[in-house]
Amino acid sequence: MAKVAFVGLGVMGYPMAGHLKAKGGHEVTVFNRTAAKTEQWVSQHGGKNAPTPRQAAAGQDFVMACVGNDNDLRQVMLGEDGVFAGVRPGAIVVDHTTASAEIARELHAEAKKRGFEFIDAPVSGGQAGAENGVLTVMCGGDLAPFAAAEKVIAAYARTCNLMGPSGSGQLAKMANQICIAGIVEGLAEALHFAVKAGLDIEKLIATISKGAAQSWQMENRYKTMVAGKFDFGFAVDWMRKDLAICLDEARRNGAKLPVTALVDQFYAQVQAMGGRRWDTSSLIALLQR
Repeated sequence: MAKVAFVGLGVMGYPMAGHLKAKGGHEVTVFNRTAAKTEQWVSQHGGKNAPTPRQAAAGQDFVMACVGNDNDLRQVMLGEDGVFAGVRPGAIVVDHTTASAEIARELHAEAKKRGFEFIDAPVSGGQAGAENGVLTVMCGGDLAPFAAAEKVIAAYARTCNLMGPSGSGQLAKMANQICIAGIVEGLAEALHFAVKAGLDIEKLIATISKGAAQSWQMENRYKTMVAGKFDFGFAVDWMRKDLAICLDEARRNGAKLPVTALVDQFYAQVQAMGGRRWDTSSLIALLQR
């Protein structure tokens, strides 16, 4: 059992922190900018809440975080009442935010200066993965702190791997999002085509899902996509945030991402249709208009 703080109780962080308490058996302190959410979490799971990230981090062995973007992360980590102001020497900070590799390296370097460890550890698996404790975690950082943190992360992860030095977890998450963008667009076009061609969708999926076209998106989203229901999983607004990070990194490293850039613009059109909170499978809505 370890003393663990969790900062950020959104749709991902709330259940992740819960697994630390229930499955991991850890002593958990939570912080969220909306105090009502921390009170709700404590009433449901026990543990403690803290009024600031700094106070949440004080005296902990591990501090986990999952917030929105680079700006949120910089504020919650480096602000006057941020995590870094409260972390004790030798502790390990694990950031599950999907952010840039640049800020991951910045925070890793600052943590080293202050005598503690930092690991960038973005996750994949969505809200369902967080609730079921079966996330995939991609980590960047140093081996020894990763080995220690992996035992704690296991409370909500099915897979957790060290991808390389600081920033590598974020780079791996970018590759993950690039794959998803192309797969969802391909699936949307295939389903739209099949409907127009008069194919039996159930028979089609039962057949092609056993071959090379198979994907998680196909198995889990084809029915709701055809039905025009998009209230599941990862929101378009967040996907566009992630793809912007991918495209920015590609401009930096010289990678060519023509399909990713195109799908990003398709998601912009979904936003313009009012689908900012629809899930990523809503690409098919553009074809169904």
